[in-house]
Amino acid sequence: MEKVLVGMSGGVDSAVTAYLMKLAGYEVIGITLKTWLNEDGTDSRCCEIDDARAAAIALDIPYYVRSCTEEFDERVVRPFIDEYISGRTPNPCVGCNRNIKWKKMLEAANDMNARYIATGHYATVLELENGRYSVKKATHEAKDQTYMLYRLTQEQLSRTIMPLGRLSKDEVRDIARKAHIPVAEKPDSQEICFVKDDDYAAFIEEHAQRELPPEGDFVDPDGRILGKHSGIHHYTIGQRKGLGIALGYPAFVRKISPDDNTVTLDTNESLFSDEIIINDINYMGIPPLEQGESIRADVKIRYQHKPAPAAIERVMSSDDASLLVRFDEPVRAATPGQAVVAYDENGCVLCGGTILHTSGGRDNEKI
Repeated sequence: MEKVLVGMSGGVDSAVTAYLMKLAGYEVIGITLKTWLNEDGTDSRCCEIDDARAAAIALDIPYYVRSCTEEFDERVVRPFIDEYISGRTPNPCVGCNRNIKWKKMLEAANDMNARYIATGHYATVLELENGRYSVKKATHEAKDQTYMLYRLTQEQLSRTIMPLGRLSKDEVRDIARKAHIPVAEKPDSQEICFVKDDDYAAFIEEHAQRELPPEGDFVDPDGRILGKHSGIHHYTIGQRKGLGIALGYPAFVRKISPDDNTVTLDTNESLFSDEIIINDINYMGIPPLEQGESIRADVKIRYQHKPAPAAIERVMSSDDASLLVRFDEPVRAATPGQAVVAYDENGCVLCGGTILHTSGGRDNEKI
C-alpha cells in the first residue's frame, strides 16, 4: 500500500480526510504540527493535539506530533506583527501553508517513506494539460480555501491530496458521524489560530519585539487633522468600526501612512480602485509571464471577495516581476499586504501575489 501522511489539526475536516484516505486503500499516518502555545498553556486551534490523537485512535492509525514553534514564530508570527506595524494587513495563513505546514509535513513524509501528504482543505489538486499543478475551487464554494493555498509550489502540489474538494461541510460531518469519529460535531473556527478573540492589536502589543507606533493624527484627504488615532497597527483599509471618531458622516480608513504616522479617513466611494500592483508572485497553473505579456482572469483581492474579471500584465523584467491588475469594474478596499489570487474559467488558480499598492480614490492617489 502507498503511504500517505495526513495533517491532523484536531478538527473534523482533517479527521475525515484520514478516514477517506484509509478507505481508498492508503497506509495512513496522522501527524500534528505543534506551531503555537497560548499563554494559558493550551494548543492553538490549528494544532489541538488531544482531539487529533483521539481521532487517530478512533481510526486505528499511527499518530505523531512534531514541534515547529520556533520556526512558526520566526516565519509567521514575526512577519505578521511587522506588517501591521508597517501599516499593511498581512495574510499569515498563506505564508504558513507554504513555509511551515507543507514544508514540515513533506519533511516528515520523507522521514517515514510516505509518497504523499493529505490535508482537509476544501479544494482539489489537479495536474493541468500544460503539465503544471494547480488547486481548483471546492464544489461547496462557501468553504473554498484555494485563496489561502495559492503560494504552494509545484513540488508541494505534486505530492498533495485533498479529498474534500467535492464535499460540503454537512457531508463531511455526516461521514464523521457514521464513522464514529469523536470530533464530528466540533465547531469550526474562522479566526487566525494564534490570535485569541480576533484581537490583532492586543496580540501585537503583547508580542511585539520592536517599538510600537504611537498615537497619531486622523486626517482628511487634504491633510486636515480630524482627531487622534491609537496607533496605525489598530487599522486596516476600509475599516469603519472602532475608529473612535464622529465626523457627522460615515468615515472609512482610506490610507495608512507609517512615514508620518497618519491615518486618512474618507468616504466609502474613495475606497474603489481600478488598478492594483502586486509583487512576490507565485505562478501555479501557468508559467511565469514574460514582460509585457497579459492574460484575462477572475481575481480575488481578499478571502471573502467574489472574483472580479480583470486583465493581468507583467510590468517589470526582474526575477520577481510585478504584475499590474486592471479590473473591468472598480473593486472596494484593496489593501496593501493582502493576497490577490487569479483564477481561470474553471476555477483553477493561475497565479497570485501580494498587494504592493493600488491606484484608487477620487484623485487616483496611490495607497
